[in-house]
This record gives sequence, structure tokens and C-alpha cells, in this order.
Amino acid sequence: MLGSLFLAAFVSATLFPGGSEIGLVWLARESAYPSWLLLATATAGNTLGGMTSWGLGRLLAWKYPARSLAKPAHRKALTRLERHGSPILLLAWLPVIGDPLCLAAGWLRIAWWPSLLFIALGKAARYAALLFLAT
Repeated sequence: MLGSLFLAAFVSATLFPGGSEIGLVWLARESAYPSWLLLATATAGNTLGGMTSWGLGRLLAWKYPARSLAKPAHRKALTRLERHGSPILLLAWLPVIGDPLCLAAGWLRIAWWPSLLFIALGKAARYAALLFLAT
């Protein structure tokens, strides 16, 4: 069960759709595992998925450097991300924008250690809130 939660959390943090929240809440309500273990498992999977997106962005930067963007709207979005830096990754848990945010952070070559820290903090806070509401 914990392996399934980890996998669901990992997949839902990449650019593929997924829903780890349902599994987390279900396991919490079943009291099959302690809350801290559920929180750690879901956070680890989701953070690893976010860092996978970050890594893909880093790979994309080699082939398509950020300065090659032609559209002003894209340049404006990247300027905002560069201005806020890694703390903006606290929002990596958000639906729709979170996954591309991780990808863009890697693409802009935002350092991996602060990226990992802020992605993990944001995702842990979301899962902790869900666990709090579920119990």
C-alpha cells in the first residue's frame, strides 16, 4: 500500500496526471499506517516527481536556452520566476502550474538543493493539511 502511495505521488508530480490525495486520505481514514509515515511517503514520492520535472527542465536548457524565447509573454514569465528564485517552488503543489513551475526552474538552472528544499516543504504542507482534514 505504501508503495502504491509513493508511486501515485511520484506520477502526480510529473507532467502526467494523477491523484495521490485520494489514496492518502483513504489510507489515513483506514488507519492502516501512522500519519507521519503516510506524510513521509507521499511527500517523498511527490518531491521526487517534482525534481524529475526539474531535471527534465535542466536537460531542455542545453538544447533550448532560455534566451532563445521569442514570445514576450514567455520572457515575462521567466523573468518573474528568476526574480523570485527557488522560494517560488513552495507553490509546486498547485494544480496546473506546479509541474511546469518545476520544469521551468530546472530550465532556468535554479540550484537543485534550494529547489529540492522548497518543493519538499510545499508538498509536505499540502499533504499535512490533507491529513489534518482527513482525521
